[in-house]
Amino acid sequence: MTSLEATGGVPGPGRIGRVAIGDILRKSAKRFPNRIALTDGARQVSYDELERDANRFANALVARGLKPGAKISTICNNSVEFVKALFGIHRAGLVWVPINTMLGPDDMSFILDHAGVKVAVIDDNLFGQPERRAALEARGIELIAVNLAGKAADTGLPTFDLLLDGQSEIEPEAAFDDRDLAMIIYTSGTTSRPKGAMHGHLAVTMAAMSNAIEMHLSRNDGITGQFPLFHCAAHVVLLSYLIVGGKMAIMRGFDPVACMEAIQRDKLSVFIGLPLMYQVILDHPRRKEFDLSSLRCCIYTMAPMPRPLLERAIAELCPTFVQPSGQTEMYPATTMSQPDRQLERFGNYWGESTLVNETAIMDDSGNLLGVGQIGEIVHRGPNVMLGYYKDPEATEAARKFGWHHTGDLALIDEHGEVLFLDRKKDMIKSGGENVASVKIEETLLAHPAVMNAAVVGLPHPQWGEAVSGFVKLKPGAQATEAEIIEHCKKHLGGFQVPKLLRIVDEMPMTATGKLRKVELRNAFTDHFMLGQTG
Repeated sequence: MTSLEATGGVPGPGRIGRVAIGDILRKSAKRFPNRIALTDGARQVSYDELERDANRFANALVARGLKPGAKISTICNNSVEFVKALFGIHRAGLVWVPINTMLGPDDMSFILDHAGVKVAVIDDNLFGQPERRAALEARGIELIAVNLAGKAADTGLPTFDLLLDGQSEIEPEAAFDDRDLAMIIYTSGTTSRPKGAMHGHLAVTMAAMSNAIEMHLSRNDGITGQFPLFHCAAHVVLLSYLIVGGKMAIMRGFDPVACMEAIQRDKLSVFIGLPLMYQVILDHPRRKEFDLSSLRCCIYTMAPMPRPLLERAIAELCPTFVQPSGQTEMYPATTMSQPDRQLERFGNYWGESTLVNETAIMDDSGNLLGVGQIGEIVHRGPNVMLGYYKDPEATEAARKFGWHHTGDLALIDEHGEVLFLDRKKDMIKSGGENVASVKIEETLLAHPAVMNAAVVGLPHPQWGEAVSGFVKLKPGAQATEAEIIEHCKKHLGGFQVPKLLRIVDEMPMTATGKLRKVELRNAFTDHFMLGQTG
């Protein structure tokens, strides 16, 4: 039966009932025109200004002949203009293809070619990089310069600010549906070329609404914005605050003093950071100069918080800490830890499903597992991707058995909380035992001298794989490899203790801040097979 048959010939509401990312800003701007939406240092931007300039940019794009569904990239670091451009893109019904600015010209070119991008907004200082500029000019991409470094006029490109001149502040009419393609965000690809995760307007809006409810956000909330907006996590955080009339303090990267200044100046209620960022702030010699008492909640992400650090942060910084999780393919957050249990269990607890998600644990045969059983985390919900762009095989694999597959191994405990164990590909099989690299990494991070840690399995003639650890020490800290191994022996079973441990100056990272374990494996893959013992 068709939908018209089901409704007795009555068509759906169409535009009246549409869900769209651009509508988030319009609705908040109508409710809170004079409230501050963004700050950037001393600069303050109201919802009304953001709304008007987003519409002006949308009209400028339409005037250039861009039609709904056309691909447009941003090659930008965080700025007010980036946010205005982002909403203008959505208002025009275009498909946003953000470029991670930390990617090299080769990966950038792959994404632009793969997505078929014809127009891009770029920061003036990034256009000034010769290799990036050459790659863009070779593709004939129309470029619009953002005056981030004060040199946009020197680029010879149309500038974002001047492009707005004379444009209408009325939102252009653009025909698209809430399940139409709104963005393609490319994964960071630790082992291969990135894949383009496609999302529609409904998925992203539902994720933002879910986050606002789960985090109890209101118009009086504000959050630090040091994470790059080209990343799905920072993007959805921005939307989650704008949807309720809150604000974000825009920053370009993490600077502990800048973060503390923003919290005090803007009376921000939420700080979001990596565990290492909390360590830096707690240890900063100027911390007590700043009034951070407005903080009501702190979010940590991308890594577990070592117990000593979490206990100290709760005691000295903020009473409430939560850890959300998600991934590019399942717009975050998918799960969120509950603060009422933050001091009752420690480790990589990702918490309960958020209200838009159904989360389960599945074995390789598609069977859903019970409490305490280890398997792959799978999800269902409206925030799932439309699929991988131009990759039906990978899309089909991700949807096997009617659930979205994350590639993460975990269990759900008796409290209904997800306890992450490892990536499926990172589980180490040593001497017949399964060793979760995450558990070993948590133990290494608990050593007072260790700043970052990575654990991989290396080929071993006797054990199959040998647990092998790599650590970076905190600035000024001292420890020997033997001392760290002794620390592990106190807290781990014999089969879990690293058979190789190396102190390194730097960890190989992806452009989104994830450890590139594949580089460590490749660099040391023959270590044990060649008869080396340490």
